Parts: sequence; C-alpha cells; structure tokens
Amino acid sequence: MDYIHEILKIATTEPKKAVLATIIDVEGSAYRKEGAAMLIQEDGETIGVISGGCLENDLQERAKLLLEGESQCIVYDLKSEDDLSWGKGAGCNGVIRILLECIDDRLRKHLSRLHDLLQNGKDVFILKQLGKNFSVSNYLFFTEDTETFGEWAGAVPKQIDAIAAQEKSGLVWVNELSSYVYVQRFEPKPRLIIFGAGSDAVPLSHFASRTGFSVIVSDWREALCNRWRFPDADQLIIAFPREAATKISFSPRDFVVLLTHQFQQDQELLKLLLQQNLRYIGVIGSKERTKRLLGDQEIPRNVHSPVGLSIGAEGPEEIAISILAELIQLKKLRSPQKVRA
Repeated sequence: MDYIHEILKIATTEPKKAVLATIIDVEGSAYRKEGAAMLIQEDGETIGVISGGCLENDLQERAKLLLEGESQCIVYDLKSEDDLSWGKGAGCNGVIRILLECIDDRLRKHLSRLHDLLQNGKDVFILKQLGKNFSVSNYLFFTEDTETFGEWAGAVPKQIDAIAAQEKSGLVWVNELSSYVYVQRFEPKPRLIIFGAGSDAVPLSHFASRTGFSVIVSDWREALCNRWRFPDADQLIIAFPREAATKISFSPRDFVVLLTHQFQQDQELLKLLLQQNLRYIGVIGSKERTKRLLGDQEIPRNVHSPVGLSIGAEGPEEIAISILAELIQLKKLRSPQKVRA
C-alpha cells in the first residue's frame, strides 16, 4: 500500500513537528522500493512503513535529532545475513538510501498544495536536487498543466520532461546540474466504485479502503447501503443505477465492480458504464451471463468477467480478495502519460 495520502493528510493538518523519510535508491532487493515513505512525528508516532521492521526504530532515533536540522541521507546495507547487521538475519541483499527531511513551515505549505492537487485528481511530480551528501538543495513540484511550486533556486533543467517521464521513482544524474536529482510521481488515490451493497460488497469495501482505494458504494436499498455496513467507504449513494450514474463524475482511472446480483440492474448499469472511459469494469457471474447482459456482443477489453483472479474463491471474503488482487495487479500496470505540454 502507498501511504503517501495518509502521510500528507496528517503532515498538513497536525501541528506536530515531524520528519519525512523517503526511500530514494535501492541497490539489490528490499522490502519496499523507491518512493516508499514514512512520517515520523516528534512524539514517536509513525505513519507508513519503510522496511519489514528492521529499520524503523533506528530511523525514529535519527529523526529526533533532525526535528530542527537539515535534511540528510542514511544508507543501510542489508546484504549481510548475520544477526548483528542491519539485515537482522533477513538476507534482503540490498542497499537502501533513505532521505530524512524535517517538515518546516515552507515544506508543510507545499505538501498541503500537493495534497490538494491529488485530491482533485491530478498527477504531481517532484524533483529534488541532491548535494554531495545527498541532502536536498532544491526541490520543485510540478503538474501536467505546468503549475509549479517549491523551493528551487536558478534555472530548472531543460530535460525536465524526460527526467519525470521515467517509469519509476529514483535517482537520475543530470549533467546540466552536475548532481543527482531524485524524481517521484505522485498519483491520486485510485477509486473503486461498487454498485450493489450485498454481503460480498462489505468485505470488498473494507479491504479496498485498507489497501489505498477511495471507495464509493451505491445501492437503491437504504437498509443495505448505510454507514453501519460500510464504515470505511468514502461515499454512499442511495439511488437506482441510472440516477446513481448521474451523481458520479467518472474518470479514466476508475475501477467499477457490479455486485447487484440482479440481471436487469446489471444490464442497465453496464449499458451506462460502457458509455464512459473507465479503466476497469468487473462483472460478477459467468462470462456467458455477461454476454447475455451485452446482448451477445463481444465483451470489451476493459470488462472483466468473471470478476477477480481465478483462485477458486468461495464466500464473500474470498471473492473480495480475488477481486482486490486483480485490481491491485492492474493498478501496478501504470500506462505511460504525457508529462507536460
């Protein structure tokens, strides 16, 4: 799970002093990859994880010394398998560089803007210019529609688009700056829209919200679609399919799952949803049933039927896990996007 949305919410709303820890480089294998972050507050409370538990305590101690200081980079060598090393016998076989940054008022303001943009469905990129000791000398946030903010002195690298367009977060050497730059792409929370509030929708909503999805549940039956059954959902819509569809501004990022278990409702919903540009439409039931829903038309590529990975799932919880596994698998397959016009 990507904890950045929870980190941003806490870091920008609570007045506590805090340090942001981010993995900026991994050589070999590690529990988390570049871009993974953890917030360490002055009272010791943490949000997010950096490792399987072997680094967090040391980072907390280092953060206490950094609450008023400059950023710094910590290198952990986890290659050794002896119990006296950082690997703690895990044999991760990796070297991890973690950047620690004190969240001062200026950075907090910029993180707040980052949070707002993500909430509004926009991708945001960050460049962090690193000095000789991998401390941050400049940083710049920017969006696809050319909004920029941050603390950057001097000219921005001309190859900013090429730098930001790389597939994953990490370090890039920039000749123009004669230094390394850490680049990361932040994405809005993926949204899962569940039509149908039956017994299988309950664990799906819960598991999805716990793994970083923003969840909307819609059903025409108020006895089923309520806060008691769906405490983790971000939004509940009590309406019949056609009305519910008009209340949602669909996005090409959206994942939609049909769990009404009613043929006519699913048929009406599917007709409406196919008019939208959606990343994923999952339909409960067999492929033959879905073909009948479509009037024996060919099943479109973004329609997944039967919904979920084929793991022999039975019962609401197992079915929810199979669906969520498929959603996570697709979410990781990020398609290339244009960075700036």
